[in-house]
Amino acid sequence: MTSGRKERSVDYPVTLERDDNDTILVSFPDFPEAHTFGTDEADALTHAQDALATAIDAYIKDKRAVPLPSAVVAKYRVTVPALIEAKLHLYETMRTRRIGKAELGRRLGWHAPQVDRLLAMTHGSKLEQLESAFGALGKRLVVGVEDLSPAPRRPAPRATKRAAIRRRSSQARSRIGAR
Repeated sequence: MTSGRKERSVDYPVTLERDDNDTILVSFPDFPEAHTFGTDEADALTHAQDALATAIDAYIKDKRAVPLPSAVVAKYRVTVPALIEAKLHLYETMRTRRIGKAELGRRLGWHAPQVDRLLAMTHGSKLEQLESAFGALGKRLVVGVEDLSPAPRRPAPRATKRAAIRRRSSQARSRIGAR
């Protein structure tokens, strides 16, 4: 993941294909080694999120660059959970600044296993720990909220028949009273 541009949530394209044993096979164009499956589309997409976290975790353990989500047009995309996204940005900041886990631990006064857990995609780290780590790197963690989809536009209110009848009768009474 390359920083430097304002990014929206991190969502990776996935392809779903019916397998020969009546399951749905999931693959990731950005992570060719990652695959999973599900009994139906919903189950496959749920498993896809776990498979994506596992693939990202493997890239970090191997000290490899995590690819940005490609712009491949796909029917389905899997969004990385916010905690994993924050961990990804921490990892990329460390890579960019050439700061290893040992150095981060030294700056934070933490033991090596604490830093390992902070970068483990499947570990439920606390936001405060991530904030401390970013602070030790001269960064600040910022949280944002996005709409899931554009809010539906409500049509302008229309006058009901009853309201139109009331208006006409009120106008008629006004004319009668004016005579």
